[in-house]
Amino acid sequence: MKLKSLLPGIIAILMLSQSCQSDNDYNNNWPAWRGPQHTGVAPVSNPPLSWSESSNVKWKKEIPGKGFSTPIVWKDKVFLTTAIVKEDAPDSTIMPYTFKVLALSRENGELLWEKTVAREDVKARIHNTSSHISNSSLTDGKFLYAYFGSRGLFCFDFEGNIIWERDFGQMEKRNNFGEGSSPALYGNRIVILWDHEGQSEIYCLDKRNGEDIWKMDRDEPSSWSTPLIVDFEGNKQVITTASNKVRSYDLDSGRLIWECAGLTGNVTPHPVFENGIVYVMSGYRGYSLMAIRLAGAEGDISGTDAIAWSVKENTSYVPSPLLINNRIYFLRSNGGSLSCLDALSGEVFYSRESLADLGTVYNSPVYASGRIYQLGGSGLCYILKEGREFEILSENKLDDSFSASPAIAGNELFLRGHKYLYCIADESE
Repeated sequence: MKLKSLLPGIIAILMLSQSCQSDNDYNNNWPAWRGPQHTGVAPVSNPPLSWSESSNVKWKKEIPGKGFSTPIVWKDKVFLTTAIVKEDAPDSTIMPYTFKVLALSRENGELLWEKTVAREDVKARIHNTSSHISNSSLTDGKFLYAYFGSRGLFCFDFEGNIIWERDFGQMEKRNNFGEGSSPALYGNRIVILWDHEGQSEIYCLDKRNGEDIWKMDRDEPSSWSTPLIVDFEGNKQVITTASNKVRSYDLDSGRLIWECAGLTGNVTPHPVFENGIVYVMSGYRGYSLMAIRLAGAEGDISGTDAIAWSVKENTSYVPSPLLINNRIYFLRSNGGSLSCLDALSGEVFYSRESLADLGTVYNSPVYASGRIYQLGGSGLCYILKEGREFEILSENKLDDSFSASPAIAGNELFLRGHKYLYCIADESE
């Protein structure tokens, strides 16, 4: 593992002096893959209710290479990561990839800058439904933290200069499924979950220089979930989900606060948090959703009253849940079958309602202005009314396939397809 500071000294001083962005800045942008509140919710946005290839597409930009990472949107810029393969490689078992960060104009989709962070002859195969860039990046409003998993973490300023970079080594994922976990950010700390078939670890880094604040070994096989950082009663916790245990670490020290068993294998969905309860989910070779009370949680809480409620059916494998207005929404496995439960009690409001023709779903639902947006691999997007009753408001289709989760900023919806990035906006505004 190595840490390489490219612009020392004065840059570190500059980063120390940066003030935190206001909540309003975060709520009007999409700074991380599950949005400003880490729940899939855009709290102040109002994107369109309908669109097609010929209506309400503000712009459409062809994106080189392949990547399933979510667009990161901050003010006038949209950031993407991608992996471009040289198709005419002489040895088909060793594919030369170029890994890039792209910055696009939010106004018209034009390329503002692009930077290559790595070139690598990739020997490991990945699942044909995955990509070498399924990890999403994040921003604090001043710097972009572009994450490429085994290719490293790179801190950029918004003009495209690399401030520092960090190499964590090479992951060995189960069955060559590819990578997918994204970093989490809180204050000056970035948390990286490194669960794989080797020695699994969790890192807490200083965002100003990429150096370790703490690191802990983990007894876990491969997982794909992104850590969730919560501030509960003044104590900052890092919640991680994986096959063996759900764990909470103290953000300041890395101390294990609590843990519990109960999820299935290949854990992927992102935890969500509201009203003192964290919700964790898995859906590979079984189903599991647990609502865990943080108040008083300490040590091994498996089977204790800290588990407010749980269900063992119809949960997601890859897509993450949506949490809004004390209701939690999730798909069954990777398909178009939606359930809605009361987040406080676990009461089922509806279960396995059909969203036909979505195809295989790897992206996660998002919410804005009383509406749920569920995109499918087929290019079809359902918009549903948020509430206890199942109600479809509209269906919208684009000529692309989609695996990346949507981003919402202001009144615009950003959809990354396998070929294009779409900016969806009301043409009448």
